[in-house]
Amino acid sequence: MPQIKGPAIFLAQFMADTEPFNTLPNITAWVKSLGYAGVQIPSWDSRVIDIQKAAESKTYCDDLKGQTNGLEITELASHLQGQLVASHPAYDELFDGFADPSVRGHIKARNEWATQQMRYVIKASANLGLTVSPSFTGALLWPYMYPWPQRPAGIVEEAFKELAKRWMPILNYADENNVDLAYELHPGEDTHDGASFEQFLEATGNHPRVAINYDPSHFVLQCMDYVGFIDLYGSRIKAFHVKDAEFRPSARAGVYGGFQGWKERPGRFRSLGDGTVDFGQVFTRMTAIGYKSWAVLEWECCYKDGLQGAAEGASFIAKHLIEVPTKAFDDFAGAGSDSERNRRVLGIS
Repeated sequence: MPQIKGPAIFLAQFMADTEPFNTLPNITAWVKSLGYAGVQIPSWDSRVIDIQKAAESKTYCDDLKGQTNGLEITELASHLQGQLVASHPAYDELFDGFADPSVRGHIKARNEWATQQMRYVIKASANLGLTVSPSFTGALLWPYMYPWPQRPAGIVEEAFKELAKRWMPILNYADENNVDLAYELHPGEDTHDGASFEQFLEATGNHPRVAINYDPSHFVLQCMDYVGFIDLYGSRIKAFHVKDAEFRPSARAGVYGGFQGWKERPGRFRSLGDGTVDFGQVFTRMTAIGYKSWAVLEWECCYKDGLQGAAEGASFIAKHLIEVPTKAFDDFAGAGSDSERNRRVLGIS
């Protein structure tokens, strides 16, 4: 059996008010027909989960698991709620749509709502027998990502101090419930690469529940070594989004994209197999670090329709799953263990 579980699919991009995308039984029947074994549920979408009820009732969670047509629930994703734990005022109006209508336009109330939502996600995860939730940290520093004008001394440290202050009660609650928060390192978040993740980790006192949702596509768009990243931060990787991307710089635009749409940007997300991510190496390194959880398709592409992307994704992931060898390939040439012989070979008998 492969060490990594899969294939699974993140439902967020496929939810709709029309069949078969409008309820958990309907969408999981469709997903199962494509060959998927698991589903990652967007915890903010009431069409598939009532997150407060899931936090308050294990019976509800047991019933929920019975609606998935035999597929496993891999994780409850909490990106939108996590985003609102910390948000720079420049984005308040744009991010208001992520929140309940009752708190829109009221920043303090919205932050409190987001914090409570994260607690619901954590408890619901525990009730479902899940041990990780992919999320976002939110951002206070993102408008100052580029150091012009020169950033005031201490502003980075102050931002991460405040970010940690907001997340620590949530992280402690996660620890009480044996749930890791796997932050997706994503442009727009204060934790968008390895260096910024380290700053957040340090600010939380290396909290044991601070983890990573590994998604190579975001590192391709930042021109990072997305394979080396796995070896560097493997002990913190607790979730895995399988998403492709490409970065094709031009004489007109680079990593900032020139304010262009997704089709015109040098860096863009692609359906699996259509981008430049070396998934052979990615799955090899993920296997090598001992990752044993799910490989979850997150589909985003500006060229290919989602239905085609989802249909192609299951077999793509399945063919990259690696069965860990039960013996070394050169065992046939082995000569057994003999301490005295070893000493003779080394010339120390």
